[in-house]
Amino acid sequence: MNFALDPETEEMCTALSGFARHKLDPPERFDPDEFRQRWLLAGRQGVVGTTVPEEYGGLGAGAVTAAALMEALGGGCRDTGFTFSVGAHLFACVMPIVEFGTEEQKRRWLPALASGERIAAHGITEPEAGSDALGIRTRAVRDGDHYVLNGEKCFTTNSPVADIFVIQAVTRPGGGFFGLSTFLVEAGTPGLSVGPRYDKVGLRGSPMADVHLADVRVPADRMLGSEGVGASVFTASMKWERTCLFAGYLGAMRRVLESTAEYARERRQFGAPIGSFQAVGHRIVDMLLRLESARLLLFKAAAGIDAGSQDEVAPALAKLAVSEAAVQLGLDAVQVRGALGILDGEAETLLRDALPSRIFSGTNDIQKNNIARALGLSRR
Repeated sequence: MNFALDPETEEMCTALSGFARHKLDPPERFDPDEFRQRWLLAGRQGVVGTTVPEEYGGLGAGAVTAAALMEALGGGCRDTGFTFSVGAHLFACVMPIVEFGTEEQKRRWLPALASGERIAAHGITEPEAGSDALGIRTRAVRDGDHYVLNGEKCFTTNSPVADIFVIQAVTRPGGGFFGLSTFLVEAGTPGLSVGPRYDKVGLRGSPMADVHLADVRVPADRMLGSEGVGASVFTASMKWERTCLFAGYLGAMRRVLESTAEYARERRQFGAPIGSFQAVGHRIVDMLLRLESARLLLFKAAAGIDAGSQDEVAPALAKLAVSEAAVQLGLDAVQVRGALGILDGEAETLLRDALPSRIFSGTNDIQKNNIARALGLSRR
């Protein structure tokens, strides 16, 4: 086992981290034009198209490199919501086109998505279908050389700024795993509308809203893969998302851990730095332990993807470990800072941004169910 990144990847990570620190600072208030400007800057660094093959304008990198770059982005960019949006765009939207798209679809969509000229959103979650992804109600009915889509999506990341939507819809009611199909729908298509942007507790820099579909006519050649393979498209994208997207949290955790340790070295009480007190020192050691343990699981899962592994347990374990570690590290960082920890700053921001990580990409309870099923402990 070689735990070191290759020199080229290390160099890219160093450059990306520095770029993010200087160019991707979050604004005081969300502004879609400003968001697009930062997105274009990130696109020029290659990070929004990391895993897109070179012939379509991407870096052609594998999962380990993608995870390393997401970690670097999360470490340098103090706007974890922006990092999250990049991950959702790349792993939940772009990778399905890479893996399931036709040659025409790839050449039409990937270059602009990889360069940062266009932003993608993935619509699957619905008011009555969260953890039960196969319970979605959005329908797609064939009408000649088109499909007509009707339904509603919620918690759709990037939807307020998206140029293209990857939409999951039912084409065969009652068909279960083989009843879903995936469609590429352009923003501005008649009948597609996006609701107001959510005002969220965490990940505030990531625009999210409801998406409404009312008699949206989509050409049949905009279907991603063949009819009935939507669940496979979704499952494949979640393998990428549960691994590489969560690497952004590793970078954010590292940044907060380092600032917490620095604070503990400088803050004095009872005539000594608080870091010299065992209660504080041990807490920071536990923060490091959780971070490094989660990082090992995540990069193991990424290496599995590069090796062609079909194992779904490794990404689930990585998602569990990183999300739980991020929440606890945020709590610990607040505790070490005392009253200062509840003021607007890195510690409380990480905690707010980490809370949703236990919910999106499949709740942690669902991940445990999936792992238990893989161990032969459950049939559901």
